[in-house]
Amino acid sequence: MTRTWQTAPAVGHPLTRIEGLDKVTGRAHYAADIALPGLVYGWVVPATIARGRVRALDVDAALAMPGVLAVLDRQNAPRLTDIGEGTLFLFQNDRVAHYGAPVALVIADTPERAREAAERIQVDYFEEPHDVVFRADHPQLYAPDHVNPQLPTVTDKGDVDAALADAAVVVDREYRTPAQHNNAMEPHSGTAVWADGRVTLYNSTQGAYRIAGTLTRLFGFEAGTLHVVSEHVGGGFGNKGLARPEAVLAVMAATLVGRPVRVTLTRPQLFPLTGYRTPTAQRVRLGAGADGRLVALEHRAASQTSRLLEFTEQSATYSRAMYAADNLRTSHRVVALDIPTPRWMRAPGEAPGSFGLESAMDELAEACGVDPIELRLRNDTTTEPASGHPFSSRRLAECLRAGARRFGWADRDPRPAVRRDGRWWRGTGMAGAHYPARTAPTIAHATALRSGGYVVRVGAADIGTGARTALTQLAADALEVPVEQVRVLIGDSDFGLAMVAGGSMGTASWSWPVLTACHDLARRLASGEAIPPDGLTSTFDSTEAVGARRDLARYAFGAHFAEVAVDVTTGEVRVPRLTGVYAVGRVVNPLTARSQLIGGMTMGLSCALLEESMMDVGSGDFLNHNLADYHVATNADVGALDVAFVDDPDDELNPAGVKGLGEIGIVGVPAAIANAMWHATGVRQRELPISPARAAL
Repeated sequence: MTRTWQTAPAVGHPLTRIEGLDKVTGRAHYAADIALPGLVYGWVVPATIARGRVRALDVDAALAMPGVLAVLDRQNAPRLTDIGEGTLFLFQNDRVAHYGAPVALVIADTPERAREAAERIQVDYFEEPHDVVFRADHPQLYAPDHVNPQLPTVTDKGDVDAALADAAVVVDREYRTPAQHNNAMEPHSGTAVWADGRVTLYNSTQGAYRIAGTLTRLFGFEAGTLHVVSEHVGGGFGNKGLARPEAVLAVMAATLVGRPVRVTLTRPQLFPLTGYRTPTAQRVRLGAGADGRLVALEHRAASQTSRLLEFTEQSATYSRAMYAADNLRTSHRVVALDIPTPRWMRAPGEAPGSFGLESAMDELAEACGVDPIELRLRNDTTTEPASGHPFSSRRLAECLRAGARRFGWADRDPRPAVRRDGRWWRGTGMAGAHYPARTAPTIAHATALRSGGYVVRVGAADIGTGARTALTQLAADALEVPVEQVRVLIGDSDFGLAMVAGGSMGTASWSWPVLTACHDLARRLASGEAIPPDGLTSTFDSTEAVGARRDLARYAFGAHFAEVAVDVTTGEVRVPRLTGVYAVGRVVNPLTARSQLIGGMTMGLSCALLEESMMDVGSGDFLNHNLADYHVATNADVGALDVAFVDDPDDELNPAGVKGLGEIGIVGVPAAIANAMWHATGVRQRELPISPARAAL
């Protein structure tokens, strides 16, 4: 039952999610759903100070409770190897690095008993003075060695200061973004069980293979001892990209009590233990001619990290690739505080960085009297401004023009604060967008079964993106068979090296070895090679191929358009419609791709108007550490969402011609909304979120 490419290709078809029925009927098992004989539960005892030492733990009352097996702490915890990952170096000393850090773990036969016992533990602290307040002028700001993910801290081309001094028009503004938390639907959970000298960890993770390697080094296990499984993941947004405390604690506890142990973090525990987007303070200086053509661009970003582990958000890197400027400087500074460590959150760097640059570009357009789209077109470029490398593809101009047509931009009156509709000021705004397009080494195995059908194994993760479905479509086309004959297995560290589902690199990385292995398998079958009883398997490792790519600048591009309505009395902001147009390589599945992008646009709206993690100066705790007080956009907040694609297959990135699209949907949306706010009210919004208090006239 073969078919040809010409008759029924799977790629480009809006196939519904293969696992969709399992998810809506409850048959899909997540990390906290795994049933195991003898399963017991761990409950974290969090620190209630921001900095200091644990002098003593009184665990007697907890241990006396029915069903309590043990209390895990620094006295009885397995010894770990210091691998430079301070957030995982748990129970190895008496230090408290931030509020909410684990100081003990209660293990009991039910989660309810574990929780009650955890609340009975008395902790005696030696408390030290702490600093948890990020300021743009903090005296301890410093330049880190690098920024995420191993990028240069500073780039400097030309003479920015001289060009600014000679520029006809100068924009010099500061922009601020708050701390934000990922808040995926599924909380972090790990279930560990030892059997036959091997431990299996069922974990909610974006990368089973990477976590297996991290924990193997951390615990000093022999290779192959740790097996990580994550068949289904209920969202991640970046903070499930690396090992988190629940995984370490589950393995520790299972080792201590000799039974399967599940550790699931509560929503409040996620805030200090799993990462978040750091607050930023950004200064953007633009110099241009009277026609709006840039002669100089400087983007400085300051952010916070923890004393436990340095992580620097790469916010200013957004300006290294977006608009042409002969004189270009970007830089980062960071301050280490007594706080949890910030980490990846959807579109790290680009999400906050685009708010700074795209807002400043709108201010430049105003100053020059140039339409904001035309300003960006005048500053388009065929080479990456910071490096000089040619782009593998750059269809930003097409995104801008197509978006303008779909949104109805041509009819826009550019004057601010002249559109009144009853109690609403109305306005429109736009912003450009880009996100790096990268690939990373991955191994895939394609097997033809004697009984018919094919199995593809790759250590990918589907965090709700539809990755499993897209890989099935790619594999089916490579094998020239219907998608019904292909089963893709993912989320298993035993499948070998694999890129995590992050950085918009998942499908771009996994598709390379999947396609190559499937093509090789099809060739072998066509040549008449017999299928042995256990199947005929082709394997491909893309490591050498990825390393041999040409030196090109690789990005996805897009454009966002927003309409806002602002209540003249209360400052309430509504967004009746958003339009996004994207050049994201070959679109494997337009249905799941659209879902990803409307999710990103919704998250961008949420970032613009609602999301803010508030730090309590006295305790060092995030005050709004729940979904009642940490506000996210819901159905009532979201108007019409329009998504379109510009044809952009990019075979320079990988054989499938795909680029990542999970993150570009958020990039630029807050700036488009803020720019629309100015158009509606005549007042610039340079700090997020744009609350009613900030929007009130």
